[in-house]
Amino acid sequence: MSENESPEIESHGISRPGKVRHDNQDAIRFCRPDDLTRRYGPLYAIADGMGGYAHGGVASSLALEHFFDTFYKSNGVSLSQKLRLGVQDANVGIYQTAQRLGVPRMGTTLTAVNLTGRTLNIVHVGDSRAYLVRGGGATCLTNDHTRVGEMVRLKMLSPDKVRSHAQRSVLNKCLGVGLFVQPDILQVPLEPGDVVILCTDGVWSVVEDAEFALMAADSPGPEDLSRRIYELAMSRESDDNLSVIALYIRRLPEGAPPDSSTPPWTMRVLRRILSRRH
Repeated sequence: MSENESPEIESHGISRPGKVRHDNQDAIRFCRPDDLTRRYGPLYAIADGMGGYAHGGVASSLALEHFFDTFYKSNGVSLSQKLRLGVQDANVGIYQTAQRLGVPRMGTTLTAVNLTGRTLNIVHVGDSRAYLVRGGGATCLTNDHTRVGEMVRLKMLSPDKVRSHAQRSVLNKCLGVGLFVQPDILQVPLEPGDVVILCTDGVWSVVEDAEFALMAADSPGPEDLSRRIYELAMSRESDDNLSVIALYIRRLPEGAPPDSSTPPWTMRVLRRILSRRH
């Protein structure tokens, strides 16, 4: 991908322990601007080590290290395969590290986005989230891989009850606890002026979807937005680590064709999702 075909993105992230916990089991990572980034597109990721398991901080850091390394070094495969291979390598790396350390279980979430042309490519496991802010509204693009998230998808629980539910953080899918994990992979068409937000559950559990959109509208750039989101979560006494990445899509290449690997149903579902306002 040439520089003329590359999107122009401003980015900033914050990852801190928060008010309650002494250690930070979250991790965030950004791509480096180099030849691989220009060829395969920039990559941003967030991971939340499982607080109930040992070495959560090790798991989240390992996940991002393995994922980035595999994504940019996998040649001769499609983009979706690069994302899938990155997740599988991260998963096995955490599992094998836990075995070597004699830790019964070590786990983490992983949510990552890659930008190619005018497309946001998302890979997701766990309950960290990716939001798209557009037209004054914020839309969550990812599904929570939790018991409560499954209850919402089965229409057993209203979405507005998720944040206050006692079992909100009980994961039914994550990296590191088995030798295989199936990630969600989604392609989303972008527009200039879009804002993408990645955050862990310590943030979204105390910040409403509509508030992400309001803060994005009042923030001139990603550093200000990520700081405002973090400060709001802190003010609401979140009891978890707090991590957020904000991406401002300033410019996109003109006339880039849609990814031929994107199935037609993805576009139909996306249009339905973006028509909702939470």
